[in-house]
Amino acid sequence: MDIAYKRVLLKLSGEALAGERKNGIDAKTLGNICDKVKEIVDMGVQVSIVVGGGNFWRGRYGHEMERTTSDYMGMLATTINGLALQDALEARGLFTRLQTAIEMREIAEPYIKRKAAKHLEKGRVVIFACGTGNPYFSTDTGAALRAAETDSEVILLAKTIDGVYSADPKEDKNAVKYDEISYLDILNKDLKVMDSTATSLCRDNNIPLVVFGIDDPENIVRIIKGEKIGTLVR
Repeated sequence: MDIAYKRVLLKLSGEALAGERKNGIDAKTLGNICDKVKEIVDMGVQVSIVVGGGNFWRGRYGHEMERTTSDYMGMLATTINGLALQDALEARGLFTRLQTAIEMREIAEPYIKRKAAKHLEKGRVVIFACGTGNPYFSTDTGAALRAAETDSEVILLAKTIDGVYSADPKEDKNAVKYDEISYLDILNKDLKVMDSTATSLCRDNNIPLVVFGIDDPENIVRIIKGEKIGTLVR
């Protein structure tokens, strides 16, 4: 079967794992996503995943808290999600490795670029948790960084909306969806696709981005098959 991409990085928000519950982890939602990850791995795609932690902790909840403390709590939340993903993927017969940017040897490997690349070459799904390991940087920036480091051909950015719009479609009925847009336009128009650091990092390293709706996890497979889903950013 022809596939559009050989090596991809899938960026999942924590909210994507919560489903309709809006917080925590919904087992059915997690399972549906992992079913599609297995499907593309079986097609021969090398997959890494960066996961957020917003289903357990968001920085804005800690507005009275010192910023770095709040950010480190968010990194721990991403590790919880990473462990859940690892368990669900392995239950489906996949080999996985969880790597964290903050060392916690009892439950995960520390992030090492060469190890991650070797795992991908062997067909293992590599899950990256803790973002970049630094406060003040989002998991979007972590995704852009890991995609660049592992020579990923594309970032698949899973969202609760089905692409990039001129405004928030939930608030503006006249918002226009883009089929394709440049990173420079995203920065100039201040579109909230990724934070500006992540957007600039993707632009500087020429990494394309496909923004799509995760409400239908089958979209992951459609993108790999070359279908035009969501918005292409490059």
